[in-house]
Amino acid sequence: MLDKATPPPLPQNTLNNNHAAEANYGIIDWFKKGLRNYVNFSGRARRKEFWYFFLVHLGLTILAMTVDAIIFSSETGLFYVVIALGLFLPSTAVGIRRLHDTSRSGWWFLISFVPLIGGIILLVFMAGDTKRETNQWGPPAK
Repeated sequence: MLDKATPPPLPQNTLNNNHAAEANYGIIDWFKKGLRNYVNFSGRARRKEFWYFFLVHLGLTILAMTVDAIIFSSETGLFYVVIALGLFLPSTAVGIRRLHDTSRSGWWFLISFVPLIGGIILLVFMAGDTKRETNQWGPPAK
């Protein structure tokens, strides 16, 4: 019996259609998916979604720093600040959803504040494979 707090299960064909559509996603499509879910800190994010989002984020950051160096003669100019602030929430959300996909709490994201070792541990967590079982954050993302 479902109560008001539990959403009804999705039909199986809806899940299959979503995965079929994601099979044709390119790098920009994964980035846009991360942007659309910019405040969604629940659920799960596939490894592909996280790493493509990270790659585009890194590319935009390098591009912004280059433009700032050319125009403003500094590495931390206007474009870098806009990219950094604009992508802060989406990158945090996709990182937390990626941790959920590996059956870890989003609070593990804070381990990145531990100098040197924290970033390495977080990198290992993010590179880990999707846990195939349904967990408290939902069914597997792939």
